[in-house]
Amino acid sequence: MLSYLARRGAVAVVVLWIIATLTFFLMHNLPGGPFMGEKRLPEAIERNIVERYRLGEPIHRQYKAFLTNIIRGDLGPSFRYQGRSVNQLLGRAFPVSASVGLLALSLALGVGVPLGIKGAIREGSPADRLIFLLTGLGMSVPTFVLAPVLLYVFALKLRWLPPALWGGPAHLVLPVVSLALFPTALVAKLVQRSMADVLWGDYLHLARAKGLPEWMVLYRHALPNALVPVLAYIGPLTAGILTGSFVVEGIFALPGLGEYFVNSIYNRDYGVIMGVALFYSTLLVGINLAFDLLLAYLDPRFALWGRGGGG
Repeated sequence: MLSYLARRGAVAVVVLWIIATLTFFLMHNLPGGPFMGEKRLPEAIERNIVERYRLGEPIHRQYKAFLTNIIRGDLGPSFRYQGRSVNQLLGRAFPVSASVGLLALSLALGVGVPLGIKGAIREGSPADRLIFLLTGLGMSVPTFVLAPVLLYVFALKLRWLPPALWGGPAHLVLPVVSLALFPTALVAKLVQRSMADVLWGDYLHLARAKGLPEWMVLYRHALPNALVPVLAYIGPLTAGILTGSFVVEGIFALPGLGEYFVNSIYNRDYGVIMGVALFYSTLLVGINLAFDLLLAYLDPRFALWGRGGGG
C-alpha cells in the first residue's frame, strides 16, 4: 500500500506541475493583457504597473517566480481586484462552491443508491421501469437546460423559492437540485447494474440459508460488494459536480469560484485564472487520489492493476 501511495502521489505531483506550466504559458500567450481596456492608461502609470507586477521581466523569470510562490502556497495578487490576493478570493468564494457541490453529491448518493437497490431487487417490475425512465431523463437533460426550467417554474411562476443570489437555506434548493440530477441518475444506474451482478452470488445463498433476514442479506452482504466498483466512479463524479457548479453558479448568480473564473478570463486577470485553475486541479487530483487509495484498501486488486498486474 505504501509503494502504491508513493507512485500515485508522484504521478499527482507531475500532473499538477504540467497543469501549472501549461496554464502559465497559455495565459501569457493570450492576445492583449490584464491592463488593456477601451481607454489606454497613461504611459507612466502603465509602466509602474508593469514594474509592480514584474510583467516586464523575461518569461523564464516570471515562470520561476510563479513556481516558487506556488510551493509556498502563495497564488499571487489579482490584477483586477486591487489590494486582494488570489488566496483571499478563493477563501471567500470556495465555501459557496463547496456547499453547493457537497450538498449535490450527498443528494445524489442519498437518492441514487436506494433507487439503484430498488431497481435491482425489483427487476422487471413497474417500479424498475419507472426508475429506468427517471434515470434516463436525468442522464439526458443537461444542467444548463434543467436549471432555467426549475428557476422559471418554482421561483418565477410558483414563487416557492428565491430565484437567485446567496442567502439562507432556501437559496440552495434550486442550485443543488439542478446540479444533482445527472449524478443521481448515474449513481442509480451504476448501483443497479452492480447490485444485479452480485445479488445471486453463492455467498448470498449461504447467508439466506443461515436464516438471515433479507434486509440484512442485502445491506450487510450484497451492498458492500456492489459498491466497490461504484466507488471507482465517485472520484470523477465528484470532480464533475464541482466543475459543473460553474454553470449553476452563473445561472443562479452565486458568489462562488465560477464568478471569479469567468470574470478573470474576460479581464485577462492572469493571477485569478491560474490560481483558480491550479486550485481546482489540486482539489480534483486530490479527490481522485483519495478514492484510488480507498479502492486499493477495500480491494487490493486495484493496487495490483496500478502495477500492471491485472487486465
